[in-house]
Amino acid sequence: MKHLAAYLLLGLGGNTSPSASDVKAVLESVGIDADEERLDKLISELEGKDLQELIAEGSTKLASVPSGGAGGGGAAAAPAAGGAAAPAEEEKPAEKEEEKEESDEDMGFGLFD
Repeated sequence: MKHLAAYLLLGLGGNTSPSASDVKAVLESVGIDADEERLDKLISELEGKDLQELIAEGSTKLASVPSGGAGGGGAAAAPAAGGAAAPAEEEKPAEKEEEKEESDEDMGFGLFD
């Protein structure tokens, strides 16, 4: 991922065809060692391709992936056959015990000491 990020940064900077040494220089400038094998694979996969077209193609592919969030809640249990549904019990809100705030004295120092 770091190799791709460096490649994309170079593309945004105007380098339309970054080389492995360009990507390596970007990574080394922030103290990251480049993995030669992954870097060579990335360069060979992206060689001769337009970054804008790849991003647009990837966006359309991601748009077709279901992102979830549409699931409904669990259904209530059905009553037994022939029997009437039992009246729902009233839900009592759980009484929350007030939590005591921890003071700075417990830790032995204050924030502004």
